[in-house]
Amino acid sequence: MAIKVFRPTSPGRRGMTSLVGEEITKQRPEKSLIAPQRKRAGRNVQGRLTVRHRGGGAKRNLRIVDFKRDKPGVPGRVAAIEYDPNRSANIALINYNDGDKRYILAPLGLNLGDVVKAGEDAELKVGNVLPMKLMPTGTLVHNIEMEKGRGGRIARSAGNSAQLMAKEGDYVLLRLPSGEMRRIRGECTATVGQIGNLDHQNIKLGKAGRRRLQGWRPQVRGTAMTPRDHPHGGGEGRSPVGMPGPKTPWGKPALGYKTRKPKASDKFIVKRRGK
Repeated sequence: MAIKVFRPTSPGRRGMTSLVGEEITKQRPEKSLIAPQRKRAGRNVQGRLTVRHRGGGAKRNLRIVDFKRDKPGVPGRVAAIEYDPNRSANIALINYNDGDKRYILAPLGLNLGDVVKAGEDAELKVGNVLPMKLMPTGTLVHNIEMEKGRGGRIARSAGNSAQLMAKEGDYVLLRLPSGEMRRIRGECTATVGQIGNLDHQNIKLGKAGRRRLQGWRPQVRGTAMTPRDHPHGGGEGRSPVGMPGPKTPWGKPALGYKTRKPKASDKFIVKRRGK
């Protein structure tokens, strides 16, 4: 997908870029596959703020995307490639032979009119879904299940894919987009190919207004706050942090402090991400 660069007719336009959208073939979503989406502005069910800097933004409907791909043996034809405001990847509308319609994540190389299929008898081609134990090593996959039948959980954003590195008994070894090496049961399914919309990461918003339309509100420096609002706050005029290391608004170390909680699936990690 090509990137459009705007002329610097204003400070906001200088450096602004956007996607041309050559892949998009349909503008309005399928009515049977959308649902209303209520805005929560970073608040939980109790109304308490749990995610800061969220609120406002353009109104958007939820597209019901099929991450499970649980129609084995039923071929479907790509009817359209659409934009989804709720994710970085584009979505593809699939018309199945039994009359069902579903959205899937649009992989790179999936075109209008292509036929996709799921199941153990599916061909190894872009957009098809089959158990990873039946795939050859080196295959690029996305929308990967962590538990059989629970639907895809890994590698679902634009440009992402994982690579099948080896097979070890009932498990396969995957190299994830973060560089992490992880074992997953070979009976879990994945979609062949890499997710499209590769240039999504190269977009420059150019002005604050586009960020606000996405539902993000301004951030304020801790040093500009009062002591009751942030550990960095207070003092006459500009003042240093004044403590060993910067802190979060809740007093936790902001640099080098591990926040990951132990998970049941950690035992399947062969090599952690990072250096």
